[in-house]
Amino acid sequence: MIVNSGSARWEGGLKDGKGTVSTKSGVLSDQPYGFKTRFEGAPGTNPEELIGAAHAACFSMALSNILAGEGVTDVVIETTSKIGLDQEDGGFTIKTAHLTTTVSGKGDRAVIEEAARKAEKGCPVSKVLNAAITLDVTVV
Repeated sequence: MIVNSGSARWEGGLKDGKGTVSTKSGVLSDQPYGFKTRFEGAPGTNPEELIGAAHAACFSMALSNILAGEGVTDVVIETTSKIGLDQEDGGFTIKTAHLTTTVSGKGDRAVIEEAARKAEKGCPVSKVLNAAITLDVTVV
């Protein structure tokens, strides 16, 4: 089993508090996050942005692997995952993750589109999200 980790530190209350987030690799180190970065567009990151980045990266890697198995070459994949945070029952819930990907490569368009559908369901981050995951594919 491969184990990676992220960590967070939080000080204060929800609206007046502040925190930092870091990753085991050090690529993120004490990056600020808080109520204002999450809900008001202040500089810094937030959990949904980090989940979106992880989802887009995981999907792109899974798609690359599937495409290689299908003989598609010269692959370039650009993906965004928009994570939807909804307020309900006095709290918040992530209910959606919408993938948008653009794929270029030497291979059949239908094969590339089908590979994207497989990656949408098969990447480990898609599997862990308890959300409706959707996908738009553009092949160029």
